[in-house]
Amino acid sequence: MTNQNLKTSIYAISILAGTIIGVGLFGLPYIAVKVGPWVILAYFLFLGAVVILIHQFFGELALETPDFKRLPGFAKIYLGKWGEKTAFISTILGLFGAILAYLIVGGQFLQELLSPIFGGDAIIYTVLYFIIGAVIIYSGIKAIAKVEFWGLILFFLILLAIFFRGQGVINIGNLFIGNWELGIGNLFLPYGAILFSLWGAALIPEIEELLGKQKRVILKIIPIAILIPIIVYLFFIYLILGITGSQTTEFALTGLKIYLGDGIVSLALLFGLVTTFTSFLTIGLTLKKVLWYDLKLNKNFAWLITCFVPLVLYLVGLKNFIAVIGFVGGVMLAVDGILILLMYNKMKPKRKLINYALILVFLVGIIYSLVYFF
Repeated sequence: MTNQNLKTSIYAISILAGTIIGVGLFGLPYIAVKVGPWVILAYFLFLGAVVILIHQFFGELALETPDFKRLPGFAKIYLGKWGEKTAFISTILGLFGAILAYLIVGGQFLQELLSPIFGGDAIIYTVLYFIIGAVIIYSGIKAIAKVEFWGLILFFLILLAIFFRGQGVINIGNLFIGNWELGIGNLFLPYGAILFSLWGAALIPEIEELLGKQKRVILKIIPIAILIPIIVYLFFIYLILGITGSQTTEFALTGLKIYLGDGIVSLALLFGLVTTFTSFLTIGLTLKKVLWYDLKLNKNFAWLITCFVPLVLYLVGLKNFIAVIGFVGGVMLAVDGILILLMYNKMKPKRKLINYALILVFLVGIIYSLVYFF
């Protein structure tokens, strides 16, 4: 492999891993408190393997299919019109849910940062977060991806700062002190949230195109790019639980103040805010383009739907962050997974047994997620 090819491969890994690591990160410590460390670790081992397998299958599909296709385009080729329509629905609803999740967390981070100075409740700061984001999405700024990448790097640096600052108060025993309520409800609680946190299938066709002539390397890149977020998430869970224990909050960073002081936590919140905001913009721009280019809606109407539907959902009461990411992961992304498996069946019919087993896992997860959410 030449230096240029190696550089391209590293860049591809960083894009996929960096995109996967997102808002789901902040809900994982709270879920770990509810179910305990061994349950959360078992979920990461199982779902990590499933997600790697699904992404590998999608990578193979991308290699065997003409370029410049999104999931609906693949579904139309392999499954026909019904597959295309189903993919459009799951993609659009999944993006709406993701934007709502970023809105909930971003507004909370902004409140934690500014309310000690200006006062006001979460709704005011969420609406402020929304207005700034909606204006930028309308203008269609495309340089956000670079800002997101560097924002993520800076956020990792802040995590390391929290680690070194919190070494004196990290207590390993805190990992095993939680409000464990392992009934049916909580036992399945990590499913949708972890699936949401590890999913990056939408990026697979773009990574394939980025790799150019060495595109077959994508099958080696995928496992590495998914293992990186798993390691980051487990470290983050250890870090937050080690410091805050059973007092861990739903948004992770907001519970650190009483242990580490305002200074470093405010810095962490600031970069958490940057990370969520840039991702909010990229997902918003993606959804706007899907509605505009693929569904042929008027550009301004596409922007209106993209931005205001999640805001309305928030204002009518959909503010439970864990429930939202659980629904998006457990239902919408599971539907995407089923579509990928069905398409892979068409391409490689000899592997149907494992595919049908995974489809069954996704179907059970969809039923649970729907029941839990509603």
